Amino acid sequence: MAAATREVYWNVGPVWPMYLMFAAALAVFGHGFYHRHYKLWRLGRAERRGASPRERLRGLALYALAQLRVLRDRYSGVFHLLFSWGIAVLTVGTLVVMVHQDFGIPVMRGRFYLYFQSLTLDIFGLLAMAGVAMAAAKRYLIRPDRLNTNAMDGLALGALFVILAQGFALEGLRIAATGDPWAAWSPIGSAIAAGVKALGWSVETARAWHAALWWSHAALAFAAIAALPWTKAFHLVTGPANIYFRSLEPKGALRPLDLEASETLGAARLTDFSVKDLFDLSACMECGRCQQACPAYNTGKPLSPKMVILDLRGHLREAGPGLLAARRRGGAAGAGGGDGAGGSAGAHAGAGTGGAAGVGGVAGAGPQAGEGPSPLIGQVIAEETLWSCTTCRACMTECPVFIEHVPKIIDLRRYLVMERSDFPPGMQEAMRGLEARGHPFRGATASRSDWYRDLGVPEMAEVGDAREIDVLHWAGCAAAFDERNQRVARAFARVMQRAGVRFAVLGPEENCTGDPARRIGHEYLFQVLARQNIATLQGYGVTRIVTACPHCFNTLKNEYPRFGGEFEVIHHSRFIARLLAEGRLRLSDGAGAGAARRLTYHDPCYLGRYNDTYDEPRAVLDRLPGSERVEMTRSRDRGFCCGGGGGRAWLEETGARINHARAGEAVGTGADTIAAACPFCLMMLEDGVKARQGEREVSVRDLAELVEETTRPREAGKGGGGGADGEGGGGGGH
Repeated sequence: MAAATREVYWNVGPVWPMYLMFAAALAVFGHGFYHRHYKLWRLGRAERRGASPRERLRGLALYALAQLRVLRDRYSGVFHLLFSWGIAVLTVGTLVVMVHQDFGIPVMRGRFYLYFQSLTLDIFGLLAMAGVAMAAAKRYLIRPDRLNTNAMDGLALGALFVILAQGFALEGLRIAATGDPWAAWSPIGSAIAAGVKALGWSVETARAWHAALWWSHAALAFAAIAALPWTKAFHLVTGPANIYFRSLEPKGALRPLDLEASETLGAARLTDFSVKDLFDLSACMECGRCQQACPAYNTGKPLSPKMVILDLRGHLREAGPGLLAARRRGGAAGAGGGDGAGGSAGAHAGAGTGGAAGVGGVAGAGPQAGEGPSPLIGQVIAEETLWSCTTCRACMTECPVFIEHVPKIIDLRRYLVMERSDFPPGMQEAMRGLEARGHPFRGATASRSDWYRDLGVPEMAEVGDAREIDVLHWAGCAAAFDERNQRVARAFARVMQRAGVRFAVLGPEENCTGDPARRIGHEYLFQVLARQNIATLQGYGVTRIVTACPHCFNTLKNEYPRFGGEFEVIHHSRFIARLLAEGRLRLSDGAGAGAARRLTYHDPCYLGRYNDTYDEPRAVLDRLPGSERVEMTRSRDRGFCCGGGGGRAWLEETGARINHARAGEAVGTGADTIAAACPFCLMMLEDGVKARQGEREVSVRDLAELVEETTRPREAGKGGGGGADGEGGGGGGH
């Protein structure tokens, strides 16, 4: 076994032409990489993404090597894992040959030669071929809607399969011609050698075929390397790099806009995006998983996250060279029409929504002197497409290479809102409400204090110092001004009182956190509201906040730290779960309203996908006496949006409604109660359930309501005074 080896470059003759071919392939690859990709990426604004290398390498191992996100689709994940790891191992085998032959280090010997260079390479080569065959079956037989198939895809798969098959044929011909004593360690090659012998080929014939096949194999492999920058397979290079440079900021934190330093508010043209934004475009695998998960696309809206990326990429390739030439000439990038008037009009090209009426104080000064209209919005991506996005983050959760769809859409919205004051009337009305009243609910007659007026809930103005309470209850606009959500706020207040939690509210001093403004694209208004709220909270020394609204939760927890607001923020689902776990809430014996209830839980996007809170709400529901919980088909990080995020709660939806689709899925579980943990989900799902009236009776309830009706008041004397049920407000820990 120690003598085991084989002759490298057997039967090939002079190999210097191979090195010339390889050098030529690398030169062509480098040319394509530089001119088709690298130069175009540099049109974007500089952005630092190199911090925390250890965490980035960990992500590379999990998502590029182990391919955890690719495996979320089992069939596609398996075949991708097979051929990617197969090719990777075969590449290592080629490097071993180079080390052995070109560097003169005799590693292809003995057990290593037999175990790895013979047996392992045969196994992984076969797995790679199986993976390619499975990929072809998926694309040409199964044909899911999310895949766009063209002739180049078939050519690439066919070329890869032929390259792999050639490798096995070369091995078989060599074994047949040489009578290799170690052939048994190469099972595929041995089988082919047996076939060659069965055909009655002479050694000379086998040698002739081997030589011809060797050079054609080398030529095809090098041609594939050279062609990579022009093919979809270039994601083999950009995909892992994109994973490494993924955002490590909290998922719920949008990148802030420097309102003072930015020449353009938002993204009007390619040069307004960052280098990483443009790099994303080259990393796209065109797998369509983002599109498959998108609630807007699934209900017939003109938004496909996949096509947003591909249309931007097409425009970059079309307009980029002209921008580079203008930059070389010293012309201001984007002047006189920016990226060009044409654009690569793809799936989203078409008329915009028209010039909406301006909002007082919303718009900036408009396009700067010398600038034309945005070459992106309306020509590459339609305005209607941008307003279809619920910002649910399903696209980004599914993307195997961590492309950032939502931030790009928000940047484009920012331009429409702040530079052109051009956005849907319903959203404009909400923004006017935020500016004038500090909340977006049109026609609301309640004040921020009405919902708790008879509950004995103190305001921070009365308390004076946050050290006197355990936690501040941030009610949010929906709880204050929507009648249905006022009942949720009251229920949660009673739950905290029954648990002996000392809490207070800001009451009239509370403003909207600014989440609707930020997601719609009005960054200026968001920052104004954020700074006002932070000043109020810090003025009272608030450090701990609990809220029932995932949008408020996400904004306070993830957005405010960028503006100096560092608080411990807890969603009410986690807060209630903790109270139950600590025994501070006592549940009834099941004889009350919660008995014999079949529940299904809807995951709010801003609580789940944005903040990874899935288990605590379910833990609360599972504690309710007499209740049985059933899961919807799409749940947890694959939950389907209610349709109210991204400012769409203030839009009149046309066509198939996202909330109706989600309500139908919930009703389809057979549950009689849909549990929610978000005021907007509550409103959207109730509307969806009402649209299905006549099927059967289904209620939509918040977690706090379900807990409040199944908990017992504290025993007399167990707490301080002033609670709605007579129980005290004393207590510690929370």
